[in-house]
Order: sequence, then structure tokens, then C-alpha cells
Amino acid sequence: MVQRVTLRTRSSYSTKSNGKRIVKTPGGKLRYLTVKKAAAAPKCGDCHIALPGVPTLRPRQYAQVSKRVKTVQRAYGGSRCANCVRERIVRAFLVEEAKIVKRVIAQQQQGKK
Repeated sequence: MVQRVTLRTRSSYSTKSNGKRIVKTPGGKLRYLTVKKAAAAPKCGDCHIALPGVPTLRPRQYAQVSKRVKTVQRAYGGSRCANCVRERIVRAFLVEEAKIVKRVIAQQQQGKK
């Protein structure tokens, strides 16, 4: 016969925040173990992939860990992935180069007149 398991908390509804799992204690009894909600990994703001090097935690746990855990040592560390940062740097460089070329062409036009 199956052993009955009683809830040890007041909330009996099957909601996302009230997950339960049956475990067997060392004494051989069955008990409900409260399961915490699964954490979502922080995502890159540009390409929406999970950020490598930043752990997947619940929001309250991020407040309890140090800054070096929440970021990586790079510009836009815990916000953008390395590929997106590289794209931003290259794009900024090319925009500056285009401005310089435009200025040189304008000076050459002035020199001809």
C-alpha cells in the first residue's frame, strides 16, 4: 500500500510558486519538498542569447552575490555578449572612418576650387 503524504504548508493550490516534490527521508518516510522556481538566465540586450559567464539565479540571489559574479570584465559586461560588443566597436570605428573620409573629400573639393 502507498504511504499518504500530507502538505506541511497552508497553500494547497498547484501554482508555479508552490511546487512540491516527494522525497524519502533517512527514516524511510515520505515528505513533500518545496521546489523553488527555475531561474531564467540573463540575456544579451541585442541578440537575446544567454550571457556566458553570468550565473542563472533568481532576482533576490543576484542582490546577495558580489558584483564580480554578476558581470564579466569587459565593456557592457553583464549586459551584452562579446559578439555584440565587437559589432558595436567595429560599427563605431567605421562611422568615424566614414566621417574622416567625408572630411578629406570636402578638403579636396575646396582645394580644387
